[in-house]
Amino acid sequence: MSTRAESIPQVVRERLVCPQDHGPLLDAGDELYNPRLRVAYPIDADGIPDMLVSDARNVTDDAEHERLTASR
Repeated sequence: MSTRAESIPQVVRERLVCPQDHGPLLDAGDELYNPRLRVAYPIDADGIPDMLVSDARNVTDDAEHERLTASR
């Protein structure tokens, strides 16, 4: 079973960056993750990423940050 991040077409995925710092994002299952700012952007059930800063989720837990960045 693929994740929502994996379902984003490669041509689209290559162009997606964080709207806050314009840097690359990590595929994190059903989210795209910016490890520099520790924010996660959700991907809806249709595979469309929600890149609105106001909808981003802050990752404050160190263990979750480590899990999201492990083996990337």
